[in-house]
Amino acid sequence: MKLKTLLMGAIASAAFAPAAFAERGSDGNVSIIYWQAPSILNPFLSGGTKDVESASLVIEPLARYNQDGELVPWLVDEVPTVANGGVNQELTQITWNITPGILWSDGTPFTSADVKFTYDYCTHPDGGCAQVTKFEGVESVETPDDLTVIVNFAQPTPFPYGPFVGGESPILQAAQFADCLGARAPECTEQNFNPIGTGPFVVDEFKPNDVITMSANPNFRDPSKPAFATLTFKGGGDATAAGRAVMETGEFDYAWNLQLAPDVIAQMEAGGKGTPVAGFGPLVERIKLNNTNADPSLPEGERSTAMHPHPFLRDPAVYNAMSLAIDRPLLVEIGYGQAGRVTCNWVPAPAAVNSDTFTCDTQDIEAAKAMLEEAGYVDTNGDGIRETPDGQEMRILYQTSTNAVRQDFQALIKQWWSEIGIDAELRNVNASVFFGGDPGSPDTFQKFYADVQMYANTFNGTDPQSYLGNMLCDKAPRPETQWQGENIARFCMEEYDALHATLTTTAGAEERAAIARQLNDMAVGNGAMIPLVHRGRLSAHANTLGGVILNVWDSELWNVADWYRLEGS
Repeated sequence: MKLKTLLMGAIASAAFAPAAFAERGSDGNVSIIYWQAPSILNPFLSGGTKDVESASLVIEPLARYNQDGELVPWLVDEVPTVANGGVNQELTQITWNITPGILWSDGTPFTSADVKFTYDYCTHPDGGCAQVTKFEGVESVETPDDLTVIVNFAQPTPFPYGPFVGGESPILQAAQFADCLGARAPECTEQNFNPIGTGPFVVDEFKPNDVITMSANPNFRDPSKPAFATLTFKGGGDATAAGRAVMETGEFDYAWNLQLAPDVIAQMEAGGKGTPVAGFGPLVERIKLNNTNADPSLPEGERSTAMHPHPFLRDPAVYNAMSLAIDRPLLVEIGYGQAGRVTCNWVPAPAAVNSDTFTCDTQDIEAAKAMLEEAGYVDTNGDGIRETPDGQEMRILYQTSTNAVRQDFQALIKQWWSEIGIDAELRNVNASVFFGGDPGSPDTFQKFYADVQMYANTFNGTDPQSYLGNMLCDKAPRPETQWQGENIARFCMEEYDALHATLTTTAGAEERAAIARQLNDMAVGNGAMIPLVHRGRLSAHANTLGGVILNVWDSELWNVADWYRLEGS
């Protein structure tokens, strides 16, 4: 099967209609491999996709997005709207009606109190929450009875589906996490590693950065699901080993995020054991520019904070020259083939929000050199490295996670930047650590102890309001938030914050899309990042595994309760 066909929007596994399960657990074990190993099962304490998705097997939101990007009810009777009376006419209140009878895996009732507690947990003034933008604009959460949740917004909110929606905003059990509010949140190891949930599986044992063993939730709301009695979630290794384990050896049933060259994928598929599945969502490989100074000579607690601006990466001449020096079509060719596209945008999908302001598909080394020269960045001693106007050499630390494609990108980009007089020291960090969110580690992407760093991420759903909110000034990770927060670049622009506030109160799809494009342009055009590649999400499943439907708008494991072993396998 050709990747081009996969990426035209077809879902390779859609042909496998979910079977009518005879009984829960009738299909034995299912094995999943994520080469970026989960380090925690609480997505409120990690922005890493591998942590969000592994947690989604256990803890769930009120509603989520299906494979077409449509909002669907999950733990509620229906998605509230103005038309059905669930959203008031003033657009300041949304009411969720929880489906009766849902139990936590420990057998206790799932109630509105758990939903309100989750809001209190993430917005606690003494804590840090990786998903706090989901609750932007929320004034209060009310629980008039056990099955009713009322979310009140401080002002009219045409898109009220940030809180408790999608894999990034699931519900925590109030009883389990009651003593984990505020600064105590990262200290609650038992709760963060073994959350009680409403999902199809329960955690039996969690070994951080290694393996998770799970079993079918005995209190799952559908008595015939999941089909699998146990689940093994292996983490670590690399994308090559993960792909081979599904498509060549058949050792695993599902491999996530096969960030590999297209010829490698083709060779693996020829092994005959598995099938790649792919689709384009909003996933973008980008280089984040640290707007603050990560110099290790600065005191701990001051590095990579607003106390110390970066000495030269905030200059438009510098970040525009760095972008101009990059050959994006070559990166796409060697890294992703038909599973990648050149992009100049932070948010390239859905199509309505994809801006056409910038062009970046042509490398121009000479123009980049001239841009730096004109701005006063010159090489005065002839060593090939430019100095800033105040005499500081333009040396940067360029970090990313350990991955073959990313290391290839690093090597090329280092060479291109050296040609324009910027010296880059390369560093790669184990992905499980890099995306782990441990506030005590110096190596996380949130702490950003480097000048530039490269990675990709995406968002749940098709409306980018919460995702764009990640670039608000107050969302920068810092010591007082336990280094949680999604404004990784420490970008801060009053005009951006003001325009995002306008987005939160704007109705109408076209008007919202227009503002989203403007916000994208502000962030990219003012040095928050250098977008590189719009990546297709590419994973693989065993030919014996049915029910898999790739979802680029939510967790890839969104419908794991519907997975089953094909007859005769």
